[in-house]
Amino acid sequence: MSGLLPPRRVILAGMVGLLVTRLPRAHAQQAVAKLRVVVVGGHPGDAEYGCGGTIARYIEQGDTVTLMHLNRGEYLTPEETGCPEKHPEQGSEVRVKEAMAAAAVLGAEVRFAGQCNGHAVVDRPHYDAFTALMQELAPDVLFNQWPVDDHPDHRAISSMAYQAWIRMGRQAAYYYYEVSDGEDTQMFAPIDYVDITATEPRKRQACYAHSTQDPDRYYALQSEVTRFRGIEAGYDQAEGFVRHIRSRRNLLP
Repeated sequence: MSGLLPPRRVILAGMVGLLVTRLPRAHAQQAVAKLRVVVVGGHPGDAEYGCGGTIARYIEQGDTVTLMHLNRGEYLTPEETGCPEKHPEQGSEVRVKEAMAAAAVLGAEVRFAGQCNGHAVVDRPHYDAFTALMQELAPDVLFNQWPVDDHPDHRAISSMAYQAWIRMGRQAAYYYYEVSDGEDTQMFAPIDYVDITATEPRKRQACYAHSTQDPDRYYALQSEVTRFRGIEAGYDQAEGFVRHIRSRRNLLP
């Protein structure tokens, strides 16, 4: 596409093809750059439920994945200094441990943007801070929550991640994902699909690591989504995405 850099994997794969007769096989394989993938979500669990199978596929092919959660899942307000817990059984320590356990199942890393559950703030300082986090991670592929959503935290992270992508020159491949359709995501019509049939068990294990979040209920809902996306795409189970029209292409696993 005019004005956009060719994908790193495509460029370097071509270089490997030129060098393969000169380099041993192991060296040729190492010359293919690993992708830096970032999946943003409003809360611990959103990224895993919406993209867990795709994340697992990236990890399997040797790429690095960072899950960037807007908040730690704690039930606090910005005014409550000292971090007192309203709900100790679902406070930040529990949710953070769950987030770390889920990421470990998938082989991903975890970061938090430092906002409060249910009290997301979208203003210039928070745009700036979030963009700085994205610049530090420098993703080749960015997955973002679909903005038409019933939860304000999901809408907030969607807006901040989109703004960061624009400020960073739209260099990353950019995809929207869905989660808890009908209850959260609304009006989502994917145009790209990833076959997660083989990685669904790991996705399930990662989602069930969020044991305080009623996974029996929510994973059943998300499984209905992946089965239907599989029917659409011709797989047993699939995750669907909307690629931004100005995004780089061909970086899905």
